[in-house]
Amino acid sequence: MKGENFEYLKLHISVLLAGFTGFLAKLISLNEVMTVWYRMFLAFVMFALMLVVMKKKPRESFSDALKITGLGALLAIHLMFFFGSIKYATLSIGVVCYSLVGFFTVLLEPLILKVKFSFVELFYSLIAVFGIWLIFNFDTSYRFGIILGIISAALFALYTLYNKTIQVGKSSRSMLFYELFGGALFMTVFLPFYMHFPKINQILPVGNDWFWLLVLAFFCTVLLYLLHISVLKSLSAFTVSLAGNLEPVYGILLAVIFLGEAQDFTLSFCIGMILIFLSVFMQSFIKGRSLEKNSKI
Repeated sequence: MKGENFEYLKLHISVLLAGFTGFLAKLISLNEVMTVWYRMFLAFVMFALMLVVMKKKPRESFSDALKITGLGALLAIHLMFFFGSIKYATLSIGVVCYSLVGFFTVLLEPLILKVKFSFVELFYSLIAVFGIWLIFNFDTSYRFGIILGIISAALFALYTLYNKTIQVGKSSRSMLFYELFGGALFMTVFLPFYMHFPKINQILPVGNDWFWLLVLAFFCTVLLYLLHISVLKSLSAFTVSLAGNLEPVYGILLAVIFLGEAQDFTLSFCIGMILIFLSVFMQSFIKGRSLEKNSKI
């Protein structure tokens, strides 16, 4: 029981770290593209050094390494849209839009994983879509940020589903190494093209930016990923995904406590947020019953 309690503790620490991701991005003065480049590059360097110290090597075939590297690039693109949503809107809106991952997963899962389409899950997902529609139509000042957040959720659903097709039988160490490498490589290649855009006011971190970037890279990337992999080995996927639904809650609490975003909560935002969280937890309940049923067969 002690060991199980420790696994639950690790799980909730990982979810809390995930909730801090958007909050730290809000504190960093760099724009979303530069923030993601520094995050992926620093995280890759840190993890590579950890592997050198531990005398461990990522061992994958060239074709598998290439696929995982591509996943890392997809993750980096998702992060640019997610951080962009937070920068152009608010942290609360960014994490609420992230909750649409379930809706896009329902649509894309039958196409990518060749599983049966679930109309029940689609129904609950549409509740979340209606919640976003409420926020989008009544909080017009944040429309661009909401659009970026919706795209971010779709990209993360793609990332998660393709991860499932690739990770079977793969070392978690190799997955993390090549994903961080892929993200850092993609951002490094993308950066020279991005630099041609006008109005890029800041390239180098200033003041506390370096500190927050190091925290983001180590605690909210390397440590978060390692904890997540660790708990998946001992806890059920349903337990992990259900706890993951608390990530937007933690993000909103941080926004309210430290960024004073409670004053931006209109009635439409609150109703929309309640509908989205209702959708997320109902989807989790359906998934849980399905997993329980399968375990009895």
